Amino acid sequence: MTNDYIIFTDSTCDLEPEYADTLGVSVIALEFTYDGKSYCDGTGMSYKDFYNLLREKKSVTTSQINTGTFIEKFEPYLKEGHDILYIAFSSGLSGTFASAQIAREELLKSYPERKLIVVDSLCASMGEGLLVYYAAQKKREGLSIDELAAWLEAHKLNICHWFTVDDLFHLKRGGRVSAASAVLGTMLGVKPVMHVDNAGKLILMEKARGRKAALNSLVEHMKATATVTENDAVFISHGDAIDDANFVKDLVLKAFPVKEVRINYVGSVIGSHSGPGTLALFFWGKTR
Repeated sequence: MTNDYIIFTDSTCDLEPEYADTLGVSVIALEFTYDGKSYCDGTGMSYKDFYNLLREKKSVTTSQINTGTFIEKFEPYLKEGHDILYIAFSSGLSGTFASAQIAREELLKSYPERKLIVVDSLCASMGEGLLVYYAAQKKREGLSIDELAAWLEAHKLNICHWFTVDDLFHLKRGGRVSAASAVLGTMLGVKPVMHVDNAGKLILMEKARGRKAALNSLVEHMKATATVTENDAVFISHGDAIDDANFVKDLVLKAFPVKEVRINYVGSVIGSHSGPGTLALFFWGKTR
């Protein structure tokens, strides 16, 4: 069977577990640590509690998925005769992709007859989730594992990421932006507007005067580059800012006749770096 393969991704896709199940996708969790205790991304601590910790500037650390975990998760499926396509968190933001590559090399020594393909999404949060969503659709359309891997490589840079944060404290603390860039976060009334570039890294693009201006800017960037149709989905993730997420959703629906606008939290792993108040918009476009 050409379709006898499993799509895997990781929890930084920020898709609800139930939704990932409906897509037929298996999700491997990254972990975060607070006060000496480790938690799997999305379980063990509510998002409300998590973001309240960040508001208090509590220290939270994160860790990538290690090679041993990948082997543990992948091997039972290979042993049962399934092939695997894993869509990884951006290599520009994490070493998770590299760990998966090492696991792949090890596993194929034991299962040389199987296929285990690792794709660097160059995406983050529900941008990664949106790429996974399209991958699941393509699999349902009948694409083989090799065809789908080629499609992902050809189209992953069509997934556009635009987001704003309340301030750059958390991104600076996690080393995701420079100290110089983080000065913006202390400027009264100025909100950074950022995106994920073709290397899968966070780039500061502009500064907006106030929160509403920043939110409107996300949709203006979408108007400039989106190629969505009524059959496409648009995803929005937020750092405990549901009212702002709904505000952006309404702007999107006024501008585009899309089938679905899905909203979910920025998960604990990415959220520990982006902070409370993060608002991110993801869509299919001509270019990032």
